[in-house]
Amino acid sequence: MNIRVMMVDDEPLIRKAVKMEMNGRNAEVECHTSDDGATEMRRVEMVETFASGPQLLAALETAERPDYLLVDMEFQGEPTGGLLIARRIHERYPEVRIIIFSGRFDHPQASEERRPQRVIEIGRVVMEALRLGASAFVSKNAAGGFSIENILRAVACLERGERFYFNYPVMLTLKEAAEHYFDLVGSTDYLELSAAERDLLLLEAAGCTASEIANQLEESDKAIQERQKDLSRRLDIVNKSAARVAKALSLGLINPADIKFLSRT
Repeated sequence: MNIRVMMVDDEPLIRKAVKMEMNGRNAEVECHTSDDGATEMRRVEMVETFASGPQLLAALETAERPDYLLVDMEFQGEPTGGLLIARRIHERYPEVRIIIFSGRFDHPQASEERRPQRVIEIGRVVMEALRLGASAFVSKNAAGGFSIENILRAVACLERGERFYFNYPVMLTLKEAAEHYFDLVGSTDYLELSAAERDLLLLEAAGCTASEIANQLEESDKAIQERQKDLSRRLDIVNKSAARVAKALSLGLINPADIKFLSRT
């Protein structure tokens, strides 16, 4: 019996290329068939591709379930749109193993803007995808161009009973993200901000008063003041906006390029 694969990706050329190459080569992988180590070769077949999550979910209501689902991470400009699909598929069809297929989570180049932050952000997204049910991450950016081998290696590893699979560019990013995390844990410099806390600091850096921040964030003045005090406590500084902004900048918690200064009239 063939190993059945389906794919969801909003790029028609990618869908066509993957299906054509996978089915055109009649690729096979070695699979364990019993606990005593017996194996057999099974063909990997791309049975169908879809342009969106709703198309896929509608088809799965009547179609035979695939063994694997190849999910693009970015949909219509949303960098992590594939996470929603992964979560829904895992909740409804937990027997389907999910392979995230994306070039967005490769090891950032040395020249890339905000590289340290990018490494950390990528590591968090990969961990979140695994929590939501993904079994593997495969890069679209193979050396020398696109290659179906990345996908086949992921399938082969999972069929051998391995729990997770990451190909080389993704593994490099995870390694650096993990090293950075363990360097920070236990340090007084280690702090994670919520999106709302980051927005507050950026507005403080732009020169907004607490009342102006409250209006911008649609919260009460008292709620903003309490949030400012809490940030000061966590940053271990005097409760002054200039000190909060300076400490956040020194720790890389906010990016100077994100500050939108307000003109005074």
